[in-house]
Amino acid sequence: MFHFKLVALSGVKFDDDVSEVVLPTLDGQIGVLDHHMPLVSVATNGAIAVRRNPKDSDDQRDFFATNGGVIEVSDNSLRVLVDEADHADDINEAEAVAAVERAKQLKAEAKDQVSLEHAQALIDRHEVRLHVAGLRRRHIRR
Repeated sequence: MFHFKLVALSGVKFDDDVSEVVLPTLDGQIGVLDHHMPLVSVATNGAIAVRRNPKDSDDQRDFFATNGGVIEVSDNSLRVLVDEADHADDINEAEAVAAVERAKQLKAEAKDQVSLEHAQALIDRHEVRLHVAGLRRRHIRR
């Protein structure tokens, strides 16, 4: 077991001992386990999957939608600092679908590069949230 702390601008989203965390980085997904080597990396938009106990099945993992940030592993501790993090249970799937559609409309109406990039960032953010909500829904059904 090691300690995992997920901190967003709005506050601490997770702070507990866990057995495994899988998170997105610039080089793809990485898994962090007990006694992981020291690491500092960039987190990208995507899902963070947290297994609290070694014997927990994939269905029992916690999922968070994040928008990138910084990852630090040291002294048997993982800290992830992000702008936003939403637990799967807190994501309303219908609202996420509507947000993706609104962002796509903004992108279609963009008149300059800044507006286009802003709209694309919104699309990316809400698609990650939608993906994480879908992961949670699939795991609840089983």
